[in-house]
Amino acid sequence: MVPLLLPAYLIAAGCAHQPKLGGAAGLNVVESSELPAPDRTDNAARPYYVGPFDRLSIDVFGIDALSGKEVQVDASGRMSFPLVGTLEIAGKTPGEVGSLIEQRLRGKFIRNPQVTVNLKETVSQVITIEGEVREPGLYPVIGRMTLLRAVATAKGTTEFTKLDDIVVFRTSGGRKYAALYNLRAIRDGVYPDPEVFANDVVMVGESRGRRLFRDLLSAAPLLTTPLIVALQ
Repeated sequence: MVPLLLPAYLIAAGCAHQPKLGGAAGLNVVESSELPAPDRTDNAARPYYVGPFDRLSIDVFGIDALSGKEVQVDASGRMSFPLVGTLEIAGKTPGEVGSLIEQRLRGKFIRNPQVTVNLKETVSQVITIEGEVREPGLYPVIGRMTLLRAVATAKGTTEFTKLDDIVVFRTSGGRKYAALYNLRAIRDGVYPDPEVFANDVVMVGESRGRRLFRDLLSAAPLLTTPLIVALQ
């Protein structure tokens, strides 16, 4: 069974015209207009992956000139290191970054390099923004970030973007959720601009994300509050 978190306005819309979303549809209707926020347990078991704007501390054992180096990852997920050059390291663990540096140094510069990479500072708790935005990609969540701000960070929507087709995927309490938002409604103040968190995936104007809500929207096509689904 797939529980459905349905906004209160649909439940209170009147018994005679209330959408029949349970039973045959296999849905549990629950009052809610917000995605549950993630908690610490959602990230506890995940390895740490280096991302944009992280600062790393790198040491090459026995080589003073290559030790105690602090390197900041750039916006595209790259870093530069002496003798090694530029490396693509976004999405790698610190240990994998160390192995990559060792590969570049081995034989050519150092016979048997031993590299230690530690996280010095992180701002790479990132959100993934996909679909019909000008610059899709991974973006750091710095401070409080809302959905509108997230879309703006990706340089905004295109002139053909379906503004009523914004889906946010999130894991909270070990469970996966998806929420459908109408960007125009948020901009017009119909309902609040929701907060987004690190590890969220925002899918802008992508019909494949909207398919989750197809049956619900056919029963309640007027979107004046978010629609939220808890996924199995």
